[in-house]
Amino acid sequence: MLKTTRRASLPTALNKLLLVAIASSLSLPAVAACFKQSPAHTVALLELYTSEGCDSCPPANEWLSEQSKQFTADQLVTLALHVDYWDYIGWKDQFASPAFGQRHKATVHANGSKTVYTPEFFVGGKETRNWRQHGALAQRVGAANAKTATAAVSLSASSAGREASVKAVFKAQTSNALGYFAVLENQLATHVTRGENAGVTLKEDRVVRKWFGPYTVSADK
Repeated sequence: MLKTTRRASLPTALNKLLLVAIASSLSLPAVAACFKQSPAHTVALLELYTSEGCDSCPPANEWLSEQSKQFTADQLVTLALHVDYWDYIGWKDQFASPAFGQRHKATVHANGSKTVYTPEFFVGGKETRNWRQHGALAQRVGAANAKTATAAVSLSASSAGREASVKAVFKAQTSNALGYFAVLENQLATHVTRGENAGVTLKEDRVVRKWFGPYTVSADK
């Protein structure tokens, strides 16, 4: 079990708590307190590795935003992780983090591949290249949801204005689980003036703005 408390400025952010392929979501309205517990089944995790400097990424960003509305938070959690390794071609992505580029490369290598590209999607840590295919994601999400969760996440939060205090509790069946905490933001717009997307205004959702972890999670005995 692991407990952690984080304070962050959350203008329009959604909070997400991730544990391996288990995820629990919680939106933070302007209320005194709220609580969210992960379900008994596994929640699918969809990761998009993207960059504002890549002209192939806007359609993938739009698709990710659409999928987040097609499934409930107990079915699917979606993340847009902006990488920094395209910054050199003319546009510095303000949402990019070296940590996301490192995670991208590690995930690619874990899939037995050496090719790192954007946009690239992973569902439950497994690469999916047929994301445009109708029904393909629903099939992957259904398969994940059919499995019993091997970990549990609970999230409690209180907010006052733009300040939020969040406490996360991780419980896992094994002793080698890792926990992550991410802060997401929706309805972002960036007018790109240089690089491959010069002159384009990008509208993006599910953008990971803060990333904490990994935390070592002890087994729940």
